Amino acid sequence: MRFSSIGDVVLTTPILRSIKQQLQNVTVHFLTKQNFLPVIENNPYVDQFFAIKHGLEEVVPQLKKESYDYVIDLHHNLRTFKLKRALGQKAFSFNKLNLEKFLMVNFKINRLPNQHIVDRYYDTVKALGVTNDHKGLDYFIHEKDEITITNFLPTAFHNGYHVLVAGGSYFTKQIPLNKLKEFCNKSTSPVVLLGGKEDADVAELVHQTFPKTTLNLCGKLNINQSASIIRQAKTVITSDTGLMHIAAAFKKNIISVWGNTIPEFGMGPYMPGEKSLIVEVKNLPCRPCSKLGYPKCPRRHFKCMNDIVVPRPDL
Repeated sequence: MRFSSIGDVVLTTPILRSIKQQLQNVTVHFLTKQNFLPVIENNPYVDQFFAIKHGLEEVVPQLKKESYDYVIDLHHNLRTFKLKRALGQKAFSFNKLNLEKFLMVNFKINRLPNQHIVDRYYDTVKALGVTNDHKGLDYFIHEKDEITITNFLPTAFHNGYHVLVAGGSYFTKQIPLNKLKEFCNKSTSPVVLLGGKEDADVAELVHQTFPKTTLNLCGKLNINQSASIIRQAKTVITSDTGLMHIAAAFKKNIISVWGNTIPEFGMGPYMPGEKSLIVEVKNLPCRPCSKLGYPKCPRRHFKCMNDIVVPRPDL
């Protein structure tokens, strides 16, 4: 079980692969929210998918009929607690480190383990005899969503391009407009801007500044088409987003830009390209200010993003 979101679902893929490959005669089912099903539905290590549109009552009767031997909870919240109780089978639940994150956010007391969330996922299933195969993340794209660059992008992009992710789930995770422009200005390769419909206006301002060397595709592609664009990119520049984890699944060189959150939460790029960089403002007293994010900077200065030093995208 992993209900949301894009990046979190992608981060479960090593566990799915390892369970399927390391255990004999195993059948794997996956439960998520309907919105995030496209992220995982092409995964060949899953035998059947279930999705929730509104509530657990939609899937509980079906899941009970399956008579599972084990339930693996990689979300671990109140909703998954209710579901585990309803199913009544032996369950394994991962440690969310809520106390450690609370101490770090509120008191800047670092009790966080030096461990990626993927490794904590593996700890969750170690009792089953599943171990880390160190092959990284997976992402599978159906052929209908694969994009042929020479047919889809302008000629100037055919010899290579960078991807710049324009948005983020929270404002305090998003790369500011002036920094987006700075990345484009420093790039010697053309730049494709990716994001959702909500990011299109900001991306268009970047495109208007660099009309010949950028392409705004925000809101114009589905998640798997965006993944295809990422798979074929030279470098991916992104904040702490789901697209960052998709890029890591393809072993891309990633410039990950961190605002109010920190990689120490265990959600940095997992086994990305060897030239990947983490860009952040170290030793900022107010950072991290949240384990998720805010619609605006609580201190109003947004130094965690405004003070970053933009590197050259051409790694």
